[in-house]
Amino acid sequence: MGEDFQRLQDGAFAGWRLAVDGMVARPVSFSLADLKSFPRSTQITLIACGEGWSYIAEWSGVPLAHILNLVGALPHARYVVYRSIQPDWWESIDMADALHRQTLLTLSMNGGELPVPFGGPLRLRVPRQLGYKNVKYITSLTVTDSLKRFGKGLGSAAQEGGYAWYA
Repeated sequence: MGEDFQRLQDGAFAGWRLAVDGMVARPVSFSLADLKSFPRSTQITLIACGEGWSYIAEWSGVPLAHILNLVGALPHARYVVYRSIQPDWWESIDMADALHRQTLLTLSMNGGELPVPFGGPLRLRVPRQLGYKNVKYITSLTVTDSLKRFGKGLGSAAQEGGYAWYA
């Protein structure tokens, strides 16, 4: 994964932060403790990859809509771009998916902490989308009205690699 991730993991992710910026009234950086203090939602949902694998798990975390309300996402925002600690891995969703009640910043799986192989300490779960939209190791969210300023302007690293933006 990389030295930065290993250092954070060795420290039980105490230094992990989620930065939220862009078209918001209050840009902020949340710690895992902050996120764990917010209202949680739990769901049992399927995650399926376009390459053929799938699994069902119980996911628990903070609804992304709650975070967007806290930071004051501006009314003309259309997308949320989210990035992983993994270099060059990012995705985006439209506000309909971002505000959907099932879209979670996931902190736990099957009643325990979210395991590292499944994206721990923080994964965005978008059950209405295929697996590659459910990015692991989330470190930032950018609220925006255009995807043209990100990567090659296609909306995601996956789309730049040949996958569909809306999965």
